Amino acid sequence: MELRQLRYFVAVAEEANLTRAAERLGLRPPSLSQQIRGLERELGAALFDRTAAGMELTPAGAALLPEARAVLEAAGRGARAVAAASSATVALAVGVPPGVPPDLPGRIGAAARDARARPVFEDAATDLQLAALRRRALDLAVVTLPADLSGLASETVHDEPLGVLMADGHRLARRDAIAWPDLDGERLLWFDRALASGYHDAVLDACRAGGWEPETRVSTARRAVARAELASGEPVVALRPAWAAEPGLAWRPIAGTAPRLRFALAWHRDPGHPAAEAVARRLRR
Repeated sequence: MELRQLRYFVAVAEEANLTRAAERLGLRPPSLSQQIRGLERELGAALFDRTAAGMELTPAGAALLPEARAVLEAAGRGARAVAAASSATVALAVGVPPGVPPDLPGRIGAAARDARARPVFEDAATDLQLAALRRRALDLAVVTLPADLSGLASETVHDEPLGVLMADGHRLARRDAIAWPDLDGERLLWFDRALASGYHDAVLDACRAGGWEPETRVSTARRAVARAELASGEPVVALRPAWAAEPGLAWRPIAGTAPRLRFALAWHRDPGHPAAEAVARRLRR
């Protein structure tokens, strides 16, 4: 087995969908499918059941998943150790979830450089990041709040209100602001709870508190896919920050109390992570 094959396998297992996994990896779905089948042939076992709903792990695939993650994490630690040993700077593994504001990775990078560290960004959803941080597979995690940060140090690094994102031609796009009752009959383009359970539940609770009980449609975090779904002509909206607006889409604030998008930087506060503490301190300024 090659590291590349294991990385592809983990992406398909986490996305449970070949197309979304291919988009995440920057591959064409047929190429990714061929790689997965090659791994299955090499191991002599089917790793996925291909169903209409997506890719479901077989018992063999479920057995391989934690081992594959452990191998990839060990390889990442090895690469970071080599980078740290061959450079005057310290390499920091920084987990970044989908949906971060465009300027945040740059801010973290600048803070890391000031702290004589080099960030190595890794894509990971909040709940997966927290597990990786606690087993020391990450040095820093950018997590979507609220989240269980018990036993960790943290610093809030971003906080802004959500509004309603929709197609330019949507029936509500002509309004200056949108009240919760205006959204009756609309479906909410949302995400799988396993990615960021605290944020997932908090936003839906805010919708219900405002008087809107949304029917949700689970979608990928990829902007191109979300844009296509919002522009489909169906009664569907998303809750996003203002910077998510782009040509063909309209963003309007929520009239009244709006849920907020907040991110925190989390790390282990111990003598082994002085660079992580230094990055957080610089972001706090």
